Amino acid sequence: MKILSGGLTMLMLGLSTTFAQSVQQNNSPVSPATLPSIFPAPVSVKLGKGAVVWGNSAVLVFSADTDPEAVKIVRSSLKMAGVQNITTTTKLPSVLDRPYVVLGTGKSALVRTALKRTDAALDTHAEGYTITSEVTGGGVLITLAGKDADGLFHATQTFRQLAQRQVVPALEIQDHPAMPIRGTIEGFYGAPWSMTDRTKHLNFLATVKANTYIYSPKDDPYARDKWREAYPAATLKELAKLVETSRINHINFVYAISPGPTVCFSDPADLKALELKFDALRSIGVHSFYVALDDIEYTKWNCERDKETFGPSGPEAAGNAQSFLLNALQANLKRKDPTAPPLIMVPTEYYDAKESPYKAALRKKLDPQIVLQWTGTDVVPPAISVRDAKAATKAFGRKTLLWDNYPVNDYGESTGRLLMAPYAKREAGLSHELSGILSNPMNQEAPSRVAVTGVAAFAWNDKAYDAERVWHASARELSGGDARTTAALLTFFDTQRLAPTFGSQPWQEQAPVLKAVLDQVRDAIASGDVQARREAIAGLIKHADEFANVPDIIRAGVADSSFAQTSQPWLDAMQLWGKAFQLTAAGLNAADQGSVAAERYFASAKRFAADATAIQTIKGATRFGGAVKIADGVLDTFVADAPTLIAVD
Repeated sequence: MKILSGGLTMLMLGLSTTFAQSVQQNNSPVSPATLPSIFPAPVSVKLGKGAVVWGNSAVLVFSADTDPEAVKIVRSSLKMAGVQNITTTTKLPSVLDRPYVVLGTGKSALVRTALKRTDAALDTHAEGYTITSEVTGGGVLITLAGKDADGLFHATQTFRQLAQRQVVPALEIQDHPAMPIRGTIEGFYGAPWSMTDRTKHLNFLATVKANTYIYSPKDDPYARDKWREAYPAATLKELAKLVETSRINHINFVYAISPGPTVCFSDPADLKALELKFDALRSIGVHSFYVALDDIEYTKWNCERDKETFGPSGPEAAGNAQSFLLNALQANLKRKDPTAPPLIMVPTEYYDAKESPYKAALRKKLDPQIVLQWTGTDVVPPAISVRDAKAATKAFGRKTLLWDNYPVNDYGESTGRLLMAPYAKREAGLSHELSGILSNPMNQEAPSRVAVTGVAAFAWNDKAYDAERVWHASARELSGGDARTTAALLTFFDTQRLAPTFGSQPWQEQAPVLKAVLDQVRDAIASGDVQARREAIAGLIKHADEFANVPDIIRAGVADSSFAQTSQPWLDAMQLWGKAFQLTAAGLNAADQGSVAAERYFASAKRFAADATAIQTIKGATRFGGAVKIADGVLDTFVADAPTLIAVD
């Protein structure tokens, strides 16, 4: 490792190149230290003096009680940075002759000593952490200090990003999450994720500093239709593996049950059945539970006993009945596990903040500890403001946990789409009005990571959130840092940028980047300027070639092959659209030169476009299958219009 300092001389320490070197900054071939990009954005990052260039030696310093997974991540990050000789110790020497990485929580005297040596204070917020790196003579001291075990784990994820840089500046990071609950709820209709998908997703959530995963697949019969029945031993064993993966990744695994269609709220037997189900899950390590009462009727009772107990059916009676059952469950949870997180519920009226008898009943009767979910101003809201969240707080009598129905694609308006627009139109400041945000992802796990990265980044630091920059960061992660694959992914994302709602007006438009290119070509042709037209067509030919190559670049370069597998119909369709695009560009070029070959090019483009339009989604993968859509309304319109733009004699 080399250390770039502001000193005036070069001092070689040690007899081996594995030791640290102090290098005169002005004469160094390495570029100056620069502020790193970290996602989610930290609360504070301050540059110090000097920087570190990774070499092949480092020492890890940690106590016996340090999270083994945190140590593993740091070690792996150093290896990826090219550091081959990594040794460990439990003591920090007074004089450093090489790079030392100290990690642990603020409870550790070792960590407190390291922070003191760099004049840094520990971030004291829950899940908070402090990272310092400082050039000290012939060595460098890097400290990863967590307020708690979760904070330390988050610190290692930031370190992983820092270690990807060739030059790591001396700096101090103070960081903690704005919202206490951040993650996903597997709550979509249609084909559920496989256990492999879920494992990959939990590993991914760790990298974006999420802390919650709710297991709520709509077609798990033992959580819905057969909720009173015990899980088969084999299924419980598989769930136990997910719970352990969650624990390793510092993710709170929440088990959700959906008894609403058949439950008798006042029946002690049904309360007992729910408690027994929770006991079984608790035996495999689950400590957090959830009751879903969405998408059910509350205008009729499931049993006469409820009518006798709560009166005639209706919204207010439903709120009273639900509160009665959930309060009993919450009390039971606290008796059996006093440290367990509060029960979470999703109400029957989950999609607006309007005052109603049902909400009033929950506000008055539901235990205030119970966390309540809310989807915003609609089932799929086009935007969510601070004012909206305040209205929900008033209506439900508590801060709500936002169930954000993005990027879920299990409804009719999303048919044929992957939803991969940036996570946007959520107002900064929501962290003051919400208890957290959970994204409802797509049936396609790996493509869902694009939007979920944004959700996690917003929930971590909504004030510093930049939707476009985080969108680009998600592409870099999926590409494994390869620039060519990153560019290809962003082009692909652009063709899937339309974000629909339950109405006719989408909340994000389709393919704005591609549209800008095509609009510029239209304008150049319409201007009548020969030179401008020819330059625009030449640029279009290049752009079409790049577009056509995107699917192959993604298939070969994406870090997780499951992204290409679940996106296969869209990549196949894009390849055909790419050929149609190339032929359209060739047709415009021929037309501009007065060649009759233009007609053949346009005719071939039309055939490829028809073939692309015929490609269907994977059967059974989503709730609604249908024709795959690629930059619809943009590329198809241009291909159709192109033959009319330039007359051929």
